[in-house]
Amino acid sequence: MFESLTEKLEGVFKKLKGEASLDEENIKSALKEVRMALLEADVNFKVVKKFVEDVRTRAVGQEVFDSITPGQQVVKIVNDGLVELMGGTDSQFKLPGRFPAPVMLVGLQGCGKTTTAAKLARLLMNKNKRVSLVSADVYRPAAVDQLRILGEKVGADVYDPKGSNDPVRICVDAVEEAGKSGYDAAIIDTAGRLHIDSKMMEELKRIKSAINPSEILLVADAMTGQDAVSVAGEFDGVLGIDGVILTKMDGDARGGAALSIREVTGKPIKFIGVGEKIDALEVFYPERMASRILGMGDVLTLVEKAQTAFDEKAARKLEKKIRKDSFTLEDFRGQLIQIKKMGSLQDILGMIPGFGKSKALKNASMDESELVKVKAIVDSMTMKERLNYKIINGQRRKRIAGGSGTTVQDVNRLLKNYVEMRKMMKMVAKGGMKSLRRGNFPF
Repeated sequence: MFESLTEKLEGVFKKLKGEASLDEENIKSALKEVRMALLEADVNFKVVKKFVEDVRTRAVGQEVFDSITPGQQVVKIVNDGLVELMGGTDSQFKLPGRFPAPVMLVGLQGCGKTTTAAKLARLLMNKNKRVSLVSADVYRPAAVDQLRILGEKVGADVYDPKGSNDPVRICVDAVEEAGKSGYDAAIIDTAGRLHIDSKMMEELKRIKSAINPSEILLVADAMTGQDAVSVAGEFDGVLGIDGVILTKMDGDARGGAALSIREVTGKPIKFIGVGEKIDALEVFYPERMASRILGMGDVLTLVEKAQTAFDEKAARKLEKKIRKDSFTLEDFRGQLIQIKKMGSLQDILGMIPGFGKSKALKNASMDESELVKVKAIVDSMTMKERLNYKIINGQRRKRIAGGSGTTVQDVNRLLKNYVEMRKMMKMVAKGGMKSLRRGNFPF
């Protein structure tokens, strides 16, 4: 996400680090490169022009304090500018007091509306909301079946259209039934087209008029760049959308759509899709996204992901095991599973301040396969072996390697790393944490 833009901006700020002060000349030179970086990231050229001028106005004449460098000063100014560009504050998605709250998802064919409907349902259900999923796509074969399968994955009910072929009638009946059944929201997956046409828009207008949705959210493919911005403008002109959900953000190294939509259309980005998994939908926070773009991580989102993935009781139990020096390979296996729930290793590392600028992130895909290999090795162990690694002799190591499709050297390496990990945990549990706070690292 934003990989190419992040690299280019980091290069600009690095050049400014050696400057003694900010002046017209070095700011002009830096902003020329910022401008090119944004244009190459497929940001709308009018947006780029306004952004660069705003940053220049703020930067010229800025006093550089003794505690920071000119580069850091410009980073702060660019960060504030990016936050404003993407909406300033997050535009919260809130269900109104009316129940059920109909939520229309609109967009072109192939943008990911159906999957996004299920992801949004899961997000709301995690906040203890009862959600009904509704397919108003009567044209695409098996559209209802696809939504039903996704609904089962997230545990949401899917409305049965009972053979009806009228999208407007389906939506009206679905909202009415959702109200009788006590649902908080009815998420409506509307039909899409390969391109915008009057027939499709007319159908959407009739659905809007019939159900009076609390939210109309455009689902747009981030990888289409400025095309996504144009689509947002056209849908807003006809329907009056309330916000945008950008899908496939994890595959968009440029980020032009995310940086242009708010400024061009005046409509906020409310959610972003960051992967294929059913839980890969995040609330869009401009300040967090600006931090990611500038390679400064996103600790808050990382913490939220960890809170979702890790069970609090299990965490307390694990803490006791570490203190008693009884952390087993079975516990280790459990931690691997929890980490995988948080998403890809590359995404996790990207949220840690500093890692966005390091080589570790570039090698994350290789480390991802290493995690899979490690889990396969532990899975090939018996429960007795996981609970007591000391019984794993040469013969057992050979069997484990064969069962996991790895080598004996791989098994040896895992066991060696596991023993080292136990030693480190033991040191921390016995007062090593105090040493860590003083900066005396025991490893």
